Amino acid sequence: MKYYIYLIISLLIPFTSLAQFIQGQVQDEKGEGIPFVTVFIKGTTKGTQSNEQGFFSLPLEGIQGEEISISALGFAKKDFPVSEKTQTQVFVLSHDNQIFEEVVVSGTLNPVSRLDSPVPVEIYTPQFFARNPTSNVFSALQNVNGVRPQVNCNVCNTGDIHVNGLEGPYTMVLLDGMPIVSGLSTVYGLSGIPNSMIERMEIVKGPASSLYGSEAVGGLINIITKTPEKAPKISFNANGNTWGEFNIDIGQKAQIGKMAKVLTGINYFNYSFPKDLNGDHFTDLTLQKRISVFQKWTIGKSKIPPLSLAARFFYEDRWGGEMNWNKSFRGTDSVYGESIYTTRWELLGQYILTHNRDLQLSFSLNRHIQNSFYGQVPFHAKQDIGFGQLLWNKHLGSHQLLGGLAMRYTHYDDDTPATASPNDLNVNKPSITPLPGIFIQDELKINPKFTGLFGYRFDIHPIHGGIHTPRIALKYSPKQGQTIRLNAGTGFRVVNIFTEDHAALTGARKVVIEETLKPEKSMNVNLNYMTKIALNGESFLGLDLSAFYTYFTNRISPDYSTDVQEIIYRNLNGHALSQGISGNLDYKHASGIYLNAGFTLLDNTMTQNGEKIRPLLSEHFQSTWGLGFPIRRVHAKVDYTGNLYSPMKLPLLGDLDPRPEYSPWWSIQNIQITYGQSSKNWEIYFGVKNLLNYTPPKNSIARPFDPFDKQVEYDTHGDILATENNPYALSFDPSNVFAPNQRRRLFFGLRMQLD
Repeated sequence: MKYYIYLIISLLIPFTSLAQFIQGQVQDEKGEGIPFVTVFIKGTTKGTQSNEQGFFSLPLEGIQGEEISISALGFAKKDFPVSEKTQTQVFVLSHDNQIFEEVVVSGTLNPVSRLDSPVPVEIYTPQFFARNPTSNVFSALQNVNGVRPQVNCNVCNTGDIHVNGLEGPYTMVLLDGMPIVSGLSTVYGLSGIPNSMIERMEIVKGPASSLYGSEAVGGLINIITKTPEKAPKISFNANGNTWGEFNIDIGQKAQIGKMAKVLTGINYFNYSFPKDLNGDHFTDLTLQKRISVFQKWTIGKSKIPPLSLAARFFYEDRWGGEMNWNKSFRGTDSVYGESIYTTRWELLGQYILTHNRDLQLSFSLNRHIQNSFYGQVPFHAKQDIGFGQLLWNKHLGSHQLLGGLAMRYTHYDDDTPATASPNDLNVNKPSITPLPGIFIQDELKINPKFTGLFGYRFDIHPIHGGIHTPRIALKYSPKQGQTIRLNAGTGFRVVNIFTEDHAALTGARKVVIEETLKPEKSMNVNLNYMTKIALNGESFLGLDLSAFYTYFTNRISPDYSTDVQEIIYRNLNGHALSQGISGNLDYKHASGIYLNAGFTLLDNTMTQNGEKIRPLLSEHFQSTWGLGFPIRRVHAKVDYTGNLYSPMKLPLLGDLDPRPEYSPWWSIQNIQITYGQSSKNWEIYFGVKNLLNYTPPKNSIARPFDPFDKQVEYDTHGDILATENNPYALSFDPSNVFAPNQRRRLFFGLRMQLD
């Protein structure tokens, strides 16, 4: 037996001596082996991974590459020249503190490390959103803890974004720090922001009115777009699914002369296949055709502060309704449909006025035009917003001073009572709101472990007068990678009903405004603890815990229950509370395994005339998660994402309404498999969305067979009668909605980029 073994070995020796390979150990600065290191031959698909002691062996036969690229979690990526030596070599990587140095701007308007920011800011990158690919920002937020995209209409599928249980109008959505996504665009325009534009997304939970003014009561979402400097030369991403949805993103950057760089992005989305799987004769998902064109310019030389300009055009044609609807029925009472044409353009820019970069001018202009019919009810509106801000930033000793002058001008006009003359509803009177403001902030570094921030803003509203919004933030860092923050502040919000509550435009309810609505005010306290821990160089663990409390006065909430035929708007005669705790856990292993998990416990209440009630569509508990791991042998990775929501109170049409008062527990879960290698700059991905095939009850739309209420009978007081054809005394109503109607579906896509 030994003879045969020696014979085989002797025969193999000539072949092994001819083979070319590289073997070695990857070590840190202290000489300790780094486990699960990724090693690739640059320009090829050939690669391997080190073992737990950092050792690896990589064949070189037939490989033309001249360098190997070595990377590991928590270490700076490094390239080494290829060597054909067979003896073990040592490759040293240096620790990379970037995981502790994520830079944010939304909390203080200053670029600062996330751990150093006195205001807690959450960061989400395109890599996070790629784990569950969607066509727009609105849908992408479904896996962010404490944030929930809320669909507000079963027919046209418009929606808003809830943060910590507060409705969409309480959250300010910024584009590159500009407050241009507001009013009409928070209802109709969020779906038009493609993910391909995003460099990162920063989320602040809690009032930020001292820096950003009105609307930043519940929090803010700052969508920071890509720059020509960081974007790939060419990018392409296309995906579709078995429901017939198709989305394509194309990006390209170019050098124009010696001083200008430009990035152009085009997004196109199409869904043109009506489906009625729940059998109510209405479309389960709104039909949509959407195009968005985005361009961003950077102009200037290296020694001259650059001018940044960006522009976007967006158009969408969407409709939902009865399955036999077409555009010939638009605005008639023959076949019910909700048809919405949206046209929007935006222009925004930033320019640093001084060489020491302490003075910056920001500006934006946008126009949003809405042409809509909800059945036979028209809604035509136009909104123009102009914004300018001069920002002064100065470092003086231990003080980081910030001051600013802001001016926001809003012109809004529609064909509803919202813009009618109070003396004559037949006379149109557009809403014109100039809103100048001034703010100042002092970030004081008391010692290496303790920082305080003090801010104040004063705005002048043409109707409500001067509005004061102070805030204070304290940060304590007991040791590296650990931060405790205490934030307190105030917020205010001026309400525009018809751009905030879609139910005011759909169904058969009459809108009643009982009084001149006063601006809502809030007081907020937030306690946050965040830590990031390196675990033996193999993995990182991040923990983020928060407790929040917000007290509202003059809260405005639609009343659906006093009269089932009306939506009554009034200031709350009492107060409202939003309080709770939330936690996020992030785990990353050098092998490529990751886990993100979050939970939020909420208690949202309104006290009206001494009676405590729970707001509609507000959950007590929500959770999100993401789990992923690589399958390196086949160059693939798996991502499993999902969310879970507790029951929410739903709008009903009276005591006889047979539909449940509360939604059940519900969850949307997804799985994705990605195949490809970053070294080749392409990926194929496919998977399943809504694994559990969850959809709301089939009777979510009340009386879908009589959408124009032609068979509804009324008594002498105008109340609906219970009849043989209408035993529950209902009218047509599509507002009972809490989850998407879209069932399980397969999806597939391709990503490519050229650097």
